[in-house]
Amino acid sequence: MRKLIVGAFASLDGVMQAPGGPSEDPTGGFQYGGWGVPYFDEAVGQFMDAGFAEPYDLLLGRKTYEIFAAHWPHMPADDPIATAFNKVTKYVATRSDQEFGWINTTPLRGEVVESLRRLKAEDGPHLLTQGSTVLVQTLLAHDLVDQLRLLSFPVLLGPGKRLFGHGTKPRALKLVSNSVSASGVSLSVYERAGEVSTGSFALAEPTAAEQARQERMAREG
Repeated sequence: MRKLIVGAFASLDGVMQAPGGPSEDPTGGFQYGGWGVPYFDEAVGQFMDAGFAEPYDLLLGRKTYEIFAAHWPHMPADDPIATAFNKVTKYVATRSDQEFGWINTTPLRGEVVESLRRLKAEDGPHLLTQGSTVLVQTLLAHDLVDQLRLLSFPVLLGPGKRLFGHGTKPRALKLVSNSVSASGVSLSVYERAGEVSTGSFALAEPTAAEQARQERMAREG
């Protein structure tokens, strides 16, 4: 069975829209495209590399796929990420009938949730999602995410597409690893940890015997 891993850049207020450049996704008049670039340092790069260290297939939303397809096939042949991305299978969640020209691309049309459940049940490499804001909402709403590799950046962005939307299914997580880069990016890996547990900080109601004791002490002064 495959793990489904989500890699995400997010601001402290949860925005994940267009971290890589001004033209990446200006939807809704978003003005801060490229907000992640000034914080990219050696530790961030190492964390990203670690996410690609194990065998994987890419799972992308259509818009992120188009951004990747316009960039990675045109990088130098000795670029390790470009080489890996060109080689691996790329699954694209889409409602369109368009053709996808990037080598080793497989569209997931129609009922994407059922398609993903079937893919997860198969033997094979992990399914790794990068970016893909709309797709991530679907994955979280249907409890399909096994691991979250979250890069949390020390910046507030206000309005924008968010990592955790209203449809996110409640789920406890376990922090597997955490470090902070020199630029202040928190680098965290979370895995599933069952259902959400609750409790209360309110003072417990006294038992009848305790209440009687307190009343007796009050009478006796």
